[in-house]
Amino acid sequence: MKKAAFVTVVGRPSVGKSTLVNRLCGAKVAIVSPVPQTTRNAIRGIVNRPEGQLVFTDTPGLHQSERKLNRVLAGVAGRALAGAELVLYMLDASRPTGSEEEAVAESLALYAGKTVAAVNKMDARKLYTEDIRHFLRDKLPAITTDRIFGISALKNEGIEEVLTCLFDMAESGEALYPQEYYTDQSPDFRIAEIIREKAINRLRQELPHSLYVEVADTELREEGSRLWIRAFIITERESQKGMVVGRDGRMIKAIREAARIDLNRIFDLKVELDLRVKTAHDWRHNDGLLRKLTGL
Repeated sequence: MKKAAFVTVVGRPSVGKSTLVNRLCGAKVAIVSPVPQTTRNAIRGIVNRPEGQLVFTDTPGLHQSERKLNRVLAGVAGRALAGAELVLYMLDASRPTGSEEEAVAESLALYAGKTVAAVNKMDARKLYTEDIRHFLRDKLPAITTDRIFGISALKNEGIEEVLTCLFDMAESGEALYPQEYYTDQSPDFRIAEIIREKAINRLRQELPHSLYVEVADTELREEGSRLWIRAFIITERESQKGMVVGRDGRMIKAIREAARIDLNRIFDLKVELDLRVKTAHDWRHNDGLLRKLTGL
């Protein structure tokens, strides 16, 4: 009998959750950036193997903050955790544990019996693995040593062992999605996320959390061989628009071209991207918009 399970991936910001989910799925499911709190939704990536199917839910990084957006993101992660059949807890081998990690461990206490720990970034120069192992033993003793793995998501090391352990722990069951699926995201969501990734990675010093992307229209043209997209990068203040556009339009042109290349690959179509900038004043304080952006 084949196995099937929903696996929620949790951890501090910038621990490598999205990189790992992309690696597991063999495709770009979640956007990746050095900027903490890049992931805003519970994003599903689907892994199909002879053993069965695991559906991984990538969640926003858990950290301590009173900002409204961060509180909403913590709610996204908490809801995904509550519905998990298995949990993959990611820790960062290049950073010591501290109060933030303790808070994450506290949120996992009820789920430790069905949790696998992956200590990521084992390729880093300086490692805190002993500190992490003592931490896990003290805070989450129900995670036995045979469910703790050192990995490098970036270099694709140790990941097969994690998958094997998760499949061993999964219950027998039918596949939750068709075999050809590697994500259940809508096309508009994927388009918006790719554009946002390219903008964040180019503007991370100026306004990484002050923008979101809205897909206004999509249309298949030339008998379905070309995908035309109109989308808006939306800033929080009028003064920020100039940063996104850049001198002589160079910044938005670079964002558009980088996004178009990824979108060509994802949709296997020739993509034409009409990308513009507009402002939604103080959008991070708009409860309705935050619910929409985070899928709550």
